[in-house]
Parts: sequence; structure tokens; C-alpha cells
Amino acid sequence: MRVKGGMSITLRLTLLFASASTAVLLLLGYLIGNSVAKHFEEQDMEVLTGKLKLAQHALEKVRSNSDLDGFVRQLGDSLIGHSGLAMLVVAPGGQILFATPEARFPKALTRDVRADVVYKATWRTTDGHPLRGISALGRAGIEDTPAAVIAVATDITRHEHFARSFKQTVWMVVILAAVLTGLLGWVAAKRGLAPLQAMRGEAQGITARRLDARISAESVPAELAELAETLNEMLARLEDSFRRLSNFSSDLAHELRTPVTNLLTQTQVTLSRARTGEEYADILASNVEELERLSRMIADMLFLAKSDNDLVIPNREPVDLIEEVKGLFEFYEALCEEKGIAPTCSGNGCVSGDKLMVRRAISNLLSNAVRHTPAGGRISVRVENSGGSDVSLCVENSGETIPPEHLPRLFDRFYRVDSSRQRQSEGAGLGLAITRSIVRAHGGDAVARSDHGVTTFCLKFTG
Repeated sequence: MRVKGGMSITLRLTLLFASASTAVLLLLGYLIGNSVAKHFEEQDMEVLTGKLKLAQHALEKVRSNSDLDGFVRQLGDSLIGHSGLAMLVVAPGGQILFATPEARFPKALTRDVRADVVYKATWRTTDGHPLRGISALGRAGIEDTPAAVIAVATDITRHEHFARSFKQTVWMVVILAAVLTGLLGWVAAKRGLAPLQAMRGEAQGITARRLDARISAESVPAELAELAETLNEMLARLEDSFRRLSNFSSDLAHELRTPVTNLLTQTQVTLSRARTGEEYADILASNVEELERLSRMIADMLFLAKSDNDLVIPNREPVDLIEEVKGLFEFYEALCEEKGIAPTCSGNGCVSGDKLMVRRAISNLLSNAVRHTPAGGRISVRVENSGGSDVSLCVENSGETIPPEHLPRLFDRFYRVDSSRQRQSEGAGLGLAITRSIVRAHGGDAVARSDHGVTTFCLKFTG
């Protein structure tokens, strides 16, 4: 089944590459365009300033009215070879001392011009020609003569044409680069994401029967190695959960089959011929024992199911662990005397939790210790308080050493170290699993160790 999702990573990377290249080229074109425009403006201003100073210098040489003809000739000669350059010299009374053909300047450059100020302007003529010009005052060599206005302008049509051509070129390059970068980005993204497709192919081959398969983390890029390791860790957890579930289902069916078979067999035998009332009573009493065993097993399974779904919420109250241990010693006193065991306890500690649940956890450990301690053996309980909020309760008993490979699974459901005695025990193999669930519900944990003929189960309460 193909799952619909959002935009693909390949398309996202392609759009990202194309957008980035477009933005960079646009910015580069903008900067180059501004630099070119500024360069043209500086060139124009250099020419205009030179002609303005020339006109001012020529005007200073005018000592009389007869010098005006020479002034006009000098300005005309200075403009030869400068196509597109216009100049206007206006006397204070409005008399035009010099003007190039079709010299049209805006009023902003020719009126209200102040001394020692150079005015700049850019405008268009009536026929659409763009011009850039400057103006300033210039004084004649005649005393007490007011300053004249000198204006110089140049045609910048070629500059604007170049700017338009440059913009068109930039846009064409940007569009072409965006398309080319998109194609190259698509190819690069496809090749770069090929390891993801390989991981997808490996993941598709993992099924409930092949949970032992793992995704190869060595052949993927460093950026995907952590993802591959995380997926492998998830697969390991799933494999362990499936194994536990499979074992649990098998053990549960086997545990339920025994009492059901006993009940069915006894009932069939009873119905095979007529029985006395006393015989019926004995058979019913035996059936009651089997039903009670089934009832306890079902209750334990319901408890564990609630625990797995975080539905076990203990009622918090102060619980004196030593007092609970002493009370349970009295309960197991008969069994201990029968096996010649004298259990001892030491230490002190108090935890906040559900009293009945804590008592049940301790009782499961004591029951387990009594059951597996040989006659004349030793059982001791220690309560250790670290001085803070952490309290440990350890139940230690002598007996056979449990092999190290079994210790991690002692708290699994229906797990027994000695499989040959699995069906002979009175319990269903759920006591230690329930004990761990109770302690974890209180924010702690349960651990076990065994060496040199001594086995110890510890309940560690925190908080």
C-alpha cells in the first residue's frame, strides 16, 4: 500500500537549491547593477564637473563686453567632440550668454542658485531623452557684476539602454540557472537519498518472523547512521517483546491446560458410573482446589495486565518495612519450622506506598525463599536506609546457586530456572513478575543476584 504524505524530500531539496541559486543570482545582479549605475554616474559627474569648472574659469577672464565673443568661442570649442553634452550660461538679468542648440534645463538648476553650491538633477526632455546635469554660479572678471548661472548636462540614453540590457541578461541567466540548478539538485537529491531507499528496502524485509534482521548502519552516510542505530534498537526491543509474548502465550496455555485437564478428567471419571455422596464431595473438593488455582492465576494476570498499562496506582501511606517483614514471618512460621529454618531480619526503613501491595511483594519474596531453601538452611531479611529517600529491602536465602544466564529472566512471567520442576510447584510462576510490577509502580525496581550458594532478591524503593 502506498502511503500518501507531504512533499517529498527530493522535491523540497530541488526547490531549495533552485530558490537559493535564484536568490544569490538576483542579489548579485542587484549589486552589479548598482555598481555599474554608480560607475556611470561618477563618469558623468567627472565630465560635467570638468566642463563646469572650464566655464567658470573662462567667465572669470571676461573683463569687458568685448571679451564675451571670445568667451562664447572658447565654450563652443570645448564642447567639440562631446556629443550629447549641453551647456547654458545665463546672466542675472535672464540674458543668455551661451547656450548649445536645444539646451533645455529644468528650472531647479537655473533659478535660485546659491554661491559655492553645486546643484544636481536628472530629468527627461519632452521627447523622452534622459539627461543628467549640474549647475553652479560663475563670476565674470568685471567688478560689481552679479554671478551668472552655469548649467551643464549630458545625455544618458546609452547608460539606460545598457542598464535595460543588463537587467534582461540577468533575468535570463537567473531563469536558466534556476532550471539548471533544479535539475542538478534533483539528481543530487536522488543520489543523496539513495541510502534511504536502501534502508526502506531492508525494512520491508523485516517481518514478525524475521525480527532478528537488522538495518546495516555501516553502508549509510553518517547523518543516517544514528537513525539506523535507533531503528535497530527499536527492532531489538520488538524482538524481545515478541519473544516474551510468544513464550508467555505458550506458558499461559500450558499453565491453564493443567487445571482444566484435571477438572475435565475428574468430571469424566465421576460421570462414568454412580458415586456415593462422600465420593462426590471429595471430587468437588478437589475441583475447588483446581478452580482456586485458576482464580489466583487469572487475578494475577489481571494485575500484571494493569501494571503493563500503568493502571496500578498505589495509595500512598507510610509503610514500615521491618514491621511488615515480622508480620509475614508469623505467617510463614509453620513452613519454616517444618524445614528447620529460623528467618532473621535487621535494619529499619520506611517507604511511602500502598501497604497491601508492598506486603504482597515482600510476601512473594519470602514465599520464594522458603520454597527454595533446603532443610536447615538460612533466610535473612535486611532493610537498608541510605539516609535519603532511597530504601532497599533484601531477602537472602541459602541454596543452590542460580546460573548467571537465568538471573535477568527471573522476573519474567512463568519463568522457572528448573524446568523439570515447573509443573510441580504450587505457584504459577507469576510471583516474581508481580513483585517487580509492584516495586516499579512505586518508582523503584527489583534485582537478583546469586553466588556461592546464596541467592539475594532486593527491592529498591526510591522517592
